[in-house]
This record gives sequence, structure tokens and C-alpha cells, in this order.
Amino acid sequence: MSEPIRNKKLDMTAPTPQNTPANNAPISSRAQQPGVDSIKEEDLDRVTAASIFAQNPKLVSMIQGKLGSLVGKSSGYIEALPAPVRRRVAGLKGVQKEHTKLEGEFQEEVLQLEKKYFAKFTPLYEKRAKIINGAAEPSEEEVKAGEAEDEGEDDEDEAGAKASAPSDSAVNDNVSGIPEFWLSAMKNQISLAELITDRDEVALKSLTDIRMEYLEQPGFRLIFEFAPNEFFTNKVITKTYFYQEESGYGGDFIYDHAEGDKIDWLPNQDLTVKIESKKQRNKNTKQTRVVKKTVPTDSFFNFFNPPSAPKDDDDDDADASTDIEERLELDYQLGEDIKEKLIPRAVDWFTGEALRYEELDDELEEGDFEDEDDDEEDDLSDDRDDDDESDDEDDGSKPKQETAECKQS
Repeated sequence: MSEPIRNKKLDMTAPTPQNTPANNAPISSRAQQPGVDSIKEEDLDRVTAASIFAQNPKLVSMIQGKLGSLVGKSSGYIEALPAPVRRRVAGLKGVQKEHTKLEGEFQEEVLQLEKKYFAKFTPLYEKRAKIINGAAEPSEEEVKAGEAEDEGEDDEDEAGAKASAPSDSAVNDNVSGIPEFWLSAMKNQISLAELITDRDEVALKSLTDIRMEYLEQPGFRLIFEFAPNEFFTNKVITKTYFYQEESGYGGDFIYDHAEGDKIDWLPNQDLTVKIESKKQRNKNTKQTRVVKKTVPTDSFFNFFNPPSAPKDDDDDDADASTDIEERLELDYQLGEDIKEKLIPRAVDWFTGEALRYEELDDELEEGDFEDEDDDEEDDLSDDRDDDDESDDEDDGSKPKQETAECKQS
């Protein structure tokens, strides 16, 4: 599906005459800071209240929770409408239900179409894996098709590529497949590269294939296949993304949660933790000892231990819930990037060509917006130019004075 599927807790209700807006009204940019003489008694009350809120963040969190519960509640507007109008509104809701039903059918058919073409893609992915791992060589037709695509580059790029390419005598003919293919592809994929540490790279060099499969229920599974290595015994590590049974407002599937396989780390090779050593001195004997403590650390392999969604009774710590929700959204987006970008176009990420299209998309998105301040500055500069011209005309008969040079002592 093209649209990202969000956690149910993150959905917000659009403000309408029937419900309370979720966001506060924006503060006018023309508001002026009050002076001492202009502060009234009610302003002092507001200042006092603001001070109380600043000193009691839990109180603010509780009030925000109460206000949040008002979102979507009826304001009485619909109930106050005349009976014939309310009847027509109810009729529109019935029409909307039919529309929602068709949206659900549309998404289901899109999913089935994706599965149909995924079955056609699978033999290509299998052939790719064989070439990467040295189990097969590409055909002459496939090589020519790939070279023809590269001919679209300009002469300078081709010259640079030839200059940087190793000579035939330097090439090791005994190299099997394409070494470190998936590691290189992942490091070019920005969202994944941020997760990969130097320690992870050694383990990811043994990554032989990344593929995915659809579940019978809405959802998908990412499959990472590894050659024997010094870090863990797993040959395959998977991560599965599940969707909720009910579809969303627009008929889209709603992300529910993810589950990852347990990694069987070899002794002292767990990349998701590090050992911290700390010296302690006995107050009586003055003897010292070294205490070692295992603490979590950043690693790509934390990807297989996804965060759990906050429960309804976890509202006491709003900041923690917000942090978990952000991690959930990031975790799902990483899965989508692997499924929709890395796996289908792995060779483009390996060569770096995919980055061109990523940068192009970013430029197009940024080009949709204009900085209004620039327009205002242009207008002001035009006004200054007009003023300067008028001054020059007025002072045309007067001798011009040299501008004094400013020197720093």
C-alpha cells in the first residue's frame, strides 16, 4: 500500500462544528508584550496560573488529558438543527457508509494485486540472490541490458568511472558473487544507515539476502538471511508487521504491532549491549575493585526488538508515551522503507543511483513552498531603491561627501 499505516493511537479527529478542535488557536503575530501600566488584574491572574503550571508539569499533563478527551464530543450544533435538516444529515451518513465500504473493497483489491505481482517478482529476487552469492552468473542478455541503461550517463561520468575502475590485472578473478552487497545497499539507504554502527558492519557483511513475504492476514514479514558468522547462530532472522482487523477512516489498513525473532548471540558477542567498567574503592580497607555492568547500546539489531505500544493505563507519563509512539512510527517506517525501497531496487541502492531519485523527491517537496519573508525583503529593498533614487534627485545640485572609512582599533 502506498500510504503509511499509522498506529491507531496517533489518529486525530478533524475539528468540525460537531467536535472540539484538537489544537489551540494560533497566537496573533501582532500581539504586543504588555507594559507595566497596561497589565490588568486578570492579566496578573494569568501570569500566576502560568507560574503554577510551569512548576507542576503533572498538572499540565492531567489537564491536557482531560481536554483531549473532549475531542470529538458533540458541541450541540447538530442536535440544534431543525428535524428535516438532521434527517438529511443522517441520510448523508448512510451514503458515506456505502463509500467507506467501497474504499475497503478497493484496498483489499489493491492488496491482492500487490500479491499477484509479488509472485511474478519472486523469481527475479531468487535470481538476484544467486548472482550476489556466487551461485550463478548473469546471462549475456542481462549484462547487455544493464550496460545499455548505464549508457544514459554523460561522458564525464563515464570518464570518471573508467578512471576510478581498477585495471584488469588488479581484479581478483576468484571473487565469488558481489561481496558486502547488502551492507553497501543498506548504508546508502539513509534511514537504515543511521542505525548501523561500526560493530554492526562486521556482522552485516555476512548478510546474504533480504526478502519479504505477505501474510495470509493483512501484514508482511521481512526475512534476513545470514551466512555463518562469529556473532550469532541464527541463519534467518525475521520481523513481522501486523495490521489491525478493522480498516482505517479512508479504508487503509492500520498498523497494529511488530514482532521480531530472538537473536541467539554467541558468548560476549551481543551487539545490542556493551560492557561498562567502573572502579570502586572500599572505604575501610581502601582496596579497589572493578565492577562490570552490561548496558543497552545503539545497534541495527535492535530493529528486531521493536517497542511495544503504550497501554491505556500508561497515561501517567505523557512524555514516555509520546516517546514510545514516535519510536513505533519510526519502526514502522523503517519496515516500509525495506519493503518498498530496499528490496525492490537493491542494486540501485548498492550503486547509489537510488539516491538521485531520493534527492529529486526532496527538492520537489521543498520547491512547493515559498519563503514569504523573502518577498517582503524584496519589497523593502525596492522601496529603499526608490527612496535612494529620490534622494539622488533632490541632492543632485549638492556636492557628494566621501563616506568616512570605519577602522577597528
